[in-house]
Amino acid sequence: MKYFKKSFLLLLTISSFQTLFAQEKLLTDFPKGDTPQEVGKRLAYHFIDGRHDLYAGRFIHYAEVCTWNGALDYAVKTNDQKLIKLLQEKFEPFFTTEKVLLPPMNHVDYNMFGSLALKLYQITKEERYKTLGLAYADTQWDVPTNAKAEENAWADKGYSWQTRLWIDDMYMITVVQSEAYKVTGDRKYLDRAAKEMVLYLNELQRPNGLFYHAPDVPYYWARGAGWMAVGMPNLLRLLPADHPDRSRIMEGYLAMMKSLKSYQGEQGMWNQLIDEPDFWPETSGTGMFAYAFIVGVKEGWLDATSYAPAARKAWLTMVPYIDQRNNVTEVCVGTGKKNDKQYYYDRPRNAGDLHGQAPYLWCATELLGE
Repeated sequence: MKYFKKSFLLLLTISSFQTLFAQEKLLTDFPKGDTPQEVGKRLAYHFIDGRHDLYAGRFIHYAEVCTWNGALDYAVKTNDQKLIKLLQEKFEPFFTTEKVLLPPMNHVDYNMFGSLALKLYQITKEERYKTLGLAYADTQWDVPTNAKAEENAWADKGYSWQTRLWIDDMYMITVVQSEAYKVTGDRKYLDRAAKEMVLYLNELQRPNGLFYHAPDVPYYWARGAGWMAVGMPNLLRLLPADHPDRSRIMEGYLAMMKSLKSYQGEQGMWNQLIDEPDFWPETSGTGMFAYAFIVGVKEGWLDATSYAPAARKAWLTMVPYIDQRNNVTEVCVGTGKKNDKQYYYDRPRNAGDLHGQAPYLWCATELLGE
């Protein structure tokens, strides 16, 4: 009997190891042309040659910032010094000839530009990046003298005066505050991000784990939900185990992941409205959800036997949506909230829209391992 027990435990250990190894291979072993190294390189270098994406022709758009950050993360992960140099050189004119394109520090979508400057500081250690980036992070909480009553009300409760309860804000706020924390080590930035995220969880997450676009817009728009899917695991990676908001954020993350898995299409994609089977598959939301799965599996938060195959299926389905010009296709354009289901179905789709290029770069970087 004793020998039998030892043999059984040995077989169980070997079986568990083989299962774990098989799941890890799902996120590391890809066919030629579909590898994260190849895809990341295609998209990152394509970004270098692209024109700026501007708000009304005036200020750098947050989608460009997200893609830039993704390209930098990919460059660092692959130790591509040439790419790092090109991405830094692309930023250089913001200190001189393109300074006019810097977003003003007065809107949730504008202030997240600071995350890019702070990421560049972490790579180069040049103080000018830190100074610029922290200005955007700090003014997200420093209430201006001309603030509206509603903005002051949010600030009085300890939230950013730029709070709107639109689902994408959750990423725009937490990304710059998180990068400020990485640069300074000052806990206030991390606490700000966590407090804000819990607010959005409590206000926008539904019992099924998904998120409305806004309290008055009861639709599960893929990319809108995607900002939360990306923002939660990114913040969870930074929060200490004993942080008072960590358990609430983890609860929200796990609930969302469970629901997303149930709505993933047979081919691996998610639709423009997540719960509408007759809507079209959308690439930016799919990329964001795939990223959330990949991080969860790597961190041990999600069951690898269930979520690694789902992440792999999503990635392998996403790659063919990149056209010969290295543009991600079937990307929903920028979308304000509207309480109209048909509005979401009719949204235009742009090839190369940076809302789609960014999540692909995030996935590629995560799939490259540690």
